[in-house]
Amino acid sequence: MSDCLFCKIVDGRIPTSKVYEDELILAFKDIQPQRPVHILVIPKKHITSLATVDAGDAEILGRMLVKANEIAVAEGSPNGFRAIINTGEVGQQEVPHLHLHIVGGPDPVGPMLKRL
Repeated sequence: MSDCLFCKIVDGRIPTSKVYEDELILAFKDIQPQRPVHILVIPKKHITSLATVDAGDAEILGRMLVKANEIAVAEGSPNGFRAIINTGEVGQQEVPHLHLHIVGGPDPVGPMLKRL
């Protein structure tokens, strides 16, 4: 998609701080980090959200998850991390291109959700 922010990053039209790249995925530092380690992992193929994946996307999704620990450790979160995929309006997805947040650092990330 020509107007997709993350597709522009994949194409090299927008510079970013890459931390990992292979033929299927790209990982880079979030420009507004919420934790000492905050990395975004995106598929190079445009996939709008987790709600739009199909069986043909299994290899990409698997790669994103398999590489998450390697990326977290390399970026300074060796004792664990949180992996977050926001999906759609209810999930508060801000960019309509599937992305996995890896958040961590030296201290615990805090509670997963606020109680209602």
